[in-house]
Amino acid sequence: MSTLDTLGRPLRSLRISVTDRCNLRCHYCMPEDEYLWLPREDVLSFEEVSALADLFGDMGVDRIRLTGGEPLLRRDLPSLIAQLARKPWLTDLALTTNGVLLADAAAELRQAGLHRLTVSLDTLRADRFLALARRESLPAVLSGIDAARRAGFTDLKIDSVITRGDNDDELGDLLEYGRAVGAEVRFIEYMDVGGATRWRPEAVVSRAEILSRLADQYGPIQPLPSPPSAPADRFQLPDGLAFGIIASTTQPFCRTCDRARLTADGVLLLCLYAQHGTDLRRPLRAGASRDTLLNLLRAVWRGRANRGAEERRGARDRGSYIPLSVLKRDAHLEMHTRGG
Repeated sequence: MSTLDTLGRPLRSLRISVTDRCNLRCHYCMPEDEYLWLPREDVLSFEEVSALADLFGDMGVDRIRLTGGEPLLRRDLPSLIAQLARKPWLTDLALTTNGVLLADAAAELRQAGLHRLTVSLDTLRADRFLALARRESLPAVLSGIDAARRAGFTDLKIDSVITRGDNDDELGDLLEYGRAVGAEVRFIEYMDVGGATRWRPEAVVSRAEILSRLADQYGPIQPLPSPPSAPADRFQLPDGLAFGIIASTTQPFCRTCDRARLTADGVLLLCLYAQHGTDLRRPLRAGASRDTLLNLLRAVWRGRANRGAEERRGARDRGSYIPLSVLKRDAHLEMHTRGG
């Protein structure tokens, strides 16, 4: 029987960050020049990740997404994927990457048993990529997407964070690129989570505005069915092309959220906006029994009442969520640590 939280939400999906390091510096995630990093000795081994994953499996989790930072920076990542892919309770194993290292990794990821890939891509213009991510890596990302297709990833998704004045004039271009490469594009509203220290409400391009602009360009847009706990609402252009919108800022899906996050050093977070988590690494390394750890997980989930995005939507004078001075003291508050 599933363990339910205080709002009756089951735990079904786990996002595991395998590293807090990243090779891009995207403006909505890592806009500062310097960061506090997790101590390397605290980062979970693959065996520890696998052991904790089994506990979550006992809780009802059947979907895992590997994230970062940039997960492809983690050495020997395919070996972890192979360990997870063999678990009989796991029905979906996905990975989110910025694509910079994907060209050399795609085939091995597929062979290891990875089911699905999501690539973050916010612009198709090299000058904008440099401005938004502070690296000249657009050709590498595009090559990575091509390599993923050749490796056999058929359920490929492209995530694009849309910010006003930066890339909101590329909605149609990104959709057409997705069409060309056989990937479903998902537009993401700009969120004020973690280290988004330069977030401002006027930069948010809402789901309603995205749909209106695309309807002006393509004609009437129809909604498509999607699982109630899915983060993206799916839509269809008149010619049948499907796309998604993740509207966490203007239309949060907190009431149906069935996911938890595990940081690279073993801290369990119940919400992307959570300011505190539960350290699982210490009891695991101290030799706590399986039953002890499982009881801890059940107790934490039963007490879950998080509705972070809903609460932020109702905040007055909404600005940066976490002050920079606080971020500099706790790496766990950063988006690149908790794995969006």
